[in-house]
Amino acid sequence: MIPGIPAMKKLIVIFYLTGAAGIILPYTRPLFIQLIPASLILAFLVLSLFHTGGRLSRLVIASLIVFFLGYIIEVAGVKTGLIFGEYRYGDGLGAKFFGTPLIIGINWLMLVYMTSAVTEKYNIRGLLAIISASLIMLLYDLILEQVAPAMDMWHWEDDIVPLQNYAAWFLLAVGFHAIFKAFKVRTLNPLAETILISQICFFLVLSLYLNLFK
Repeated sequence: MIPGIPAMKKLIVIFYLTGAAGIILPYTRPLFIQLIPASLILAFLVLSLFHTGGRLSRLVIASLIVFFLGYIIEVAGVKTGLIFGEYRYGDGLGAKFFGTPLIIGINWLMLVYMTSAVTEKYNIRGLLAIISASLIMLLYDLILEQVAPAMDMWHWEDDIVPLQNYAAWFLLAVGFHAIFKAFKVRTLNPLAETILISQICFFLVLSLYLNLFK
């Protein structure tokens, strides 16, 4: 039996609080870092299960495009350093192909879907919706970059995140959201905002902790 929406929201918050505690504690940190790919897949499955918006065929096609484009662009980024800057992936995101975690395409897709769902929930339309959702993704990355190396997700050359990375993130977010709009994808999901906010708070808590106690 699937729990109701209020119960699911509570479970999601508890899930990310537990994850943050597990990574903060030195003894459990290696285990919880290994669980990052599984947690992303679980979040993706939950989002898929509670999706309620419009024609599924449009969502599937647009999602496949974003997934594959996101992954291919990341491969090119790692190999050339021309898109985001010079970086390499660690082991925190699981199995890699061409030096790039297979799950990274899912991560791009989830972020596009969740931020789109937030703008749709608050009835933000058109170009403003694309820009707003992309800015949320940029904020997400600004916070994530502070903890990604400590979680062995990826590492930047000289441990400096280039401004180029943020510019690329924003432009790619705009492009991916434009794809969703072109396919007229509806992203109605009662749990999308909760998962997105929980993830942002998860990385924010870790960032504050690591900066205070590193």
